Amino acid sequence: MENYLRTPIKEIIGKYPPVGALLEEFRIGCVPCSVGTCLLADIVEIHNLSPEDEGTLMTGIAGIVFPGMVVALPEPRSRRSETTRKFSYSPPMKALVEEHRHIKRFLAVLPAVIDRFDARSEADRALVHDGLDFVRSYADRFHHAKEEDILFACFDPGLDILKAMREDHERGRAHVRAAGEALVRCDGEGIAANLHGYAGVLAEHIKKEDEILYPWMDRNLSMRQVGELFARFRAVDERFAEDRKKYESFVGRLEDAYAEPISEVR
Repeated sequence: MENYLRTPIKEIIGKYPPVGALLEEFRIGCVPCSVGTCLLADIVEIHNLSPEDEGTLMTGIAGIVFPGMVVALPEPRSRRSETTRKFSYSPPMKALVEEHRHIKRFLAVLPAVIDRFDARSEADRALVHDGLDFVRSYADRFHHAKEEDILFACFDPGLDILKAMREDHERGRAHVRAAGEALVRCDGEGIAANLHGYAGVLAEHIKKEDEILYPWMDRNLSMRQVGELFARFRAVDERFAEDRKKYESFVGRLEDAYAEPISEVR
């Protein structure tokens, strides 16, 4: 079993497909994930399983990989009681996570924007135009450029995990382009489909970065690299300072405009 702990999970699933179904029972979505570089030993830590669930999962995997055999299993590691794992990030990673927070706020209000959108309304079309501008400028030219041009350059560009992140960025950009084209045509269905598509890509992408990519990078960056990243990120922040305020304020106004009414307590 020790050798399998150091094996990429996608390789194990490829050889033993029932392992993928077992992981799904624990809400671990390794089967659809395009990254595939996590080792089996990383899965428990990444997904913050309780010692009991860890033992059950490892027993199940051993039964699939070594049917009918008695296999020595690793001792379950102690876990915090919180259901959500908390990560400790270096300053440059923390800055990216904070930017994710604003993007997630935009994604959270997007369904309401789509539901109320009327392609015949000039005001609604202008709002979607501004939303696409936020995505292109804040999420892509500001945030994603930090990742692709600065952060990812610290690592081997051939790494599967970086290829997957870039693929996610490109999928998001494709949805944004298509939504922009639909907006020009006043195609409400096309706008809705591509905004939903963008939200789906980015929500999962951010989760992978916050919970898998950034912690992994922090473990592999030297103190010198962390300092250099912090300085280079700050330089980008300074160049983008006014626009950053504008776009973060836009998200706040969007939230206010589409906030769910609060029922009076009687």
